[in-house]
Amino acid sequence: MGKGYMGKVLFVDLSKGDFKEETIPDEVYEKYLSGTGLAAYLLYNRIPAGADALGPENIFGLMSGLLTGTGSLFTGRWMAVGKSPLTGGWGDANCGGQFSPAIKRAGYDGILFTGISEKPVYLYIGEGKMELRDASGLWGKDAVETEEMLLEECGHDAKVACIGPAGEKLSLIAGICNDKGRIAARSGLGAVMGSKKLKAVVLDGCRRIPVADRDEMKNLSKICSKWVGMQPPFVPGNMTGFIGAFMRILPTQMAQDGMLYKVMLRKWGTVSMNQVSAEMGDSPIKNWSGSNKDFGMSKSKYVNPDVYTDCEMVKYHCYSCPLGCGGICKMTGKFSETHKPEYESVLALGGLCMNEDSDSIFYMNELLNRAGMDTISAGGTAAFAIECYERGILTKDETDGLELKWGNTAAIVSLIEKMIKREGIGDLLADGSKVASQKIGKGSERYAIHAGGQELAMHDGRGDPGFGLHYSVDPTPGRHTIGAWLYYEMFQLWKKVKSLPAVKPLYHKDAKYKADEEKAIWSNACSKFMNVLNGSGVCMFGAFIGIKRTPTFDWLNAATGWNKSPEDYMEIGERIQTLKQQFNIKHGIEPKSFKANDRSLGIPPLLEGANKGRTVEIDKLMKDYWTAFGWDPETGKPKGETLAKLGIE
Repeated sequence: MGKGYMGKVLFVDLSKGDFKEETIPDEVYEKYLSGTGLAAYLLYNRIPAGADALGPENIFGLMSGLLTGTGSLFTGRWMAVGKSPLTGGWGDANCGGQFSPAIKRAGYDGILFTGISEKPVYLYIGEGKMELRDASGLWGKDAVETEEMLLEECGHDAKVACIGPAGEKLSLIAGICNDKGRIAARSGLGAVMGSKKLKAVVLDGCRRIPVADRDEMKNLSKICSKWVGMQPPFVPGNMTGFIGAFMRILPTQMAQDGMLYKVMLRKWGTVSMNQVSAEMGDSPIKNWSGSNKDFGMSKSKYVNPDVYTDCEMVKYHCYSCPLGCGGICKMTGKFSETHKPEYESVLALGGLCMNEDSDSIFYMNELLNRAGMDTISAGGTAAFAIECYERGILTKDETDGLELKWGNTAAIVSLIEKMIKREGIGDLLADGSKVASQKIGKGSERYAIHAGGQELAMHDGRGDPGFGLHYSVDPTPGRHTIGAWLYYEMFQLWKKVKSLPAVKPLYHKDAKYKADEEKAIWSNACSKFMNVLNGSGVCMFGAFIGIKRTPTFDWLNAATGWNKSPEDYMEIGERIQTLKQQFNIKHGIEPKSFKANDRSLGIPPLLEGANKGRTVEIDKLMKDYWTAFGWDPETGKPKGETLAKLGIE
């Protein structure tokens, strides 16, 4: 009987050119699932304390999810893992597309790389072959060019993950691409791949993915698909800003059901939130110093969602996704088309830099995707540089003559181009704002908005303190893909995990800003659940429609033949999160050091706009979060009894 997973991983020693299959015992999957959970289990003991993230001792991996290929839906995410050169601790990043099932069809739940190759290589698995091939001719090519050349060479049925020039040049904000520019962007793992001289991985296998109860998988997926198919008419894009403004002025708030966001995702993709977020205070403006007053509807109208879908040539779906929020857009100039920019990219390169030129956002989006550089960190670092220039910390001579003023589109584009090339001021900024501020000095660190070295995503903790908390406490800090009060509402976990509190259907907004015991329960639940999702390969957007509509726990039981309860799965998530925290402790990280930049937490508070006067009670929230996990409330380090309870050695 199949169990959904392949039962083994492949280790590739790039220094020796050796391959070694390793069988994984069933009990490991029962404790850690697959994906980032299995990766944490494998890497925790094998990467020595203090190992150089860009050295031969670091292990870089590409992982599939336990549910990928089992007949479940929303389960096409693949994950890059390793020690992060950006934060110095646990690093992972995930991405959709078509690469995740290819890992399992090659026969593995994960492919991991040790050592460093003497010359550029790529790994090929297919047609009964497994070999490292010379990639000297690919070195220097961008991610789109690389994939096209490899498909021409290996066959167009193959799936490719690769790095662009940013990874080759060891930019600490580099990621890994698939499907011609879709990027697993965070944690700087593209630089790890570059440091190993590993240009790409090409997979063309055809192994069957075993499942315990395929009929039950179909039944569960059919129910999920019906919910996703509900698509009532919705307002045009130019009205979304008014929705955001209305939500901003209301004193009360309804608990969010993710079905509304699903409707918006299906219609526009993640850009659906561009103007809503700008108006209601979710998206940070002007390097987190501004508000909707600075980037009001007269400016944000240029990024309303219709701007992006009007030039959409075709929509696309990731593997096993019934929703299809992706799209290919036509554009003019150097490139003829680009993946539809994501919300994060638009706001990082738009409102954060006070740039209202949508054409430039399309161009920078494609440029960064091809380079394999994280758009969030690139936009955040550009905004940091602009503020340094505006305040006289950087001079025109130091910016290579660029007039780095807020909203100077031409200068922002030139700056991004220089960062990709590591040219002049771009070389200073190519490793992110924290590293740049350490080199610049002069008090510039106040304007580097990051947590643990990683630039914060485009969701403001002063609007939803859950974002500020998770930016500060997650072992991979600064990310929006872990938790928030909004996410707790949409996951609706209390409908399956009976110990969790339900959210009131209608509540006063002030309740969001009170740091109490219930918030610790919410944030712990989000962290645990996201580890279950990332161990299974489930897309967060699918999970947003609620645990009863996207039945992750039931799918896991049907795929594996297990009979675990929702509480059992939440404990697995707790174990994975705790092991990642232990990974960071092992590598010398003090958890307190990951606390996000003061400005992002409302210290001092903004004087106007949607988040006027708001300060996140971050110290109490962090202590409560750590306490609820069984970690020391003062240090954030897991207690001995907690490790023993979870079976972590």
